[in-house]
Amino acid sequence: MRKILWTISGLWLCGLLLAVRADTFPLADGSSLAGDIIKFTESGITFRLTDETYTNVLWTKFSQDGLKQLAQNPKIKPLVEPFIEIPAAELPRKAEVQIQPVQRLDLPPKPSLIGGLFTSSAGLFVLFLIYAANLYAGFEVAVCRGKPIPVVMGVAAVLPVAGPIIFLSLPAPAAPVADETPVEATDQAGFTVPGNEPKPEEIHIVAASWQPGTTKTPPQIFQRGQFTFNRRFFETRFPGFFGSVRRDEDRDKELILRATKGEFIVERIASVATNDISFETLQGGAKQAVSLPFGDIQEIQLKTKDA
Repeated sequence: MRKILWTISGLWLCGLLLAVRADTFPLADGSSLAGDIIKFTESGITFRLTDETYTNVLWTKFSQDGLKQLAQNPKIKPLVEPFIEIPAAELPRKAEVQIQPVQRLDLPPKPSLIGGLFTSSAGLFVLFLIYAANLYAGFEVAVCRGKPIPVVMGVAAVLPVAGPIIFLSLPAPAAPVADETPVEATDQAGFTVPGNEPKPEEIHIVAASWQPGTTKTPPQIFQRGQFTFNRRFFETRFPGFFGSVRRDEDRDKELILRATKGEFIVERIASVATNDISFETLQGGAKQAVSLPFGDIQEIQLKTKDA
């Protein structure tokens, strides 16, 4: 009986000691929680309350004072510190950024536009393109104005830009016109040598200009520079040369094209495109088809076959 009384008394004293040792932790809602810490994890802590019940409490449920009270335990402190708010006065101050003076390099002086062209690879390439374009302009001016191509390109090589402009400003050569005015005989004064007396003038009978078949139409000459050779030019000037059979008024006419490749007698114009003309010509007694760019044509002549 005595042993039973001592056992009961011991248990009562243990419960009393546990009740006295239980800690009280304030919560965020203003209440408090009293109990012993059983275990703790990253999400919360498990308590054994005074009434011998167990409960789990999340870290966010504790107030700041409760979190600081829990942080006194070295094992719980690493888990509680992320939830403890640090006052602004205790926050570490950011170090001020000090701007140190920097010694800057001086920029090189800017060269002139002409000097920059001659002192850089890009500038030299641009000058080369300009010079090549100047030579090509000389070639086009020579073709357009009917001037000797080597002469014009040589002047353009010596006088870039100015050379083509000079030849372009010169007037184009006038088209030659057939002169049918008879040359009047002039009397020549001098001494006569015996045996070399001038013969009496003979009377030549020529056909009158009013007789049919005696009138000769002067050739029509179209030179590059005075006329623009294109599709409309050939369609409007020489419509009789497009058909396979010519009309009566075009049968005795002859169309001659003078180009850089040579001279061609056109028998029939096959087609006219945007940049060239295709025609049939007689070469070696046989008809051949020839295609000629407009840029190569220097002169066009339309005349009668007996002219």
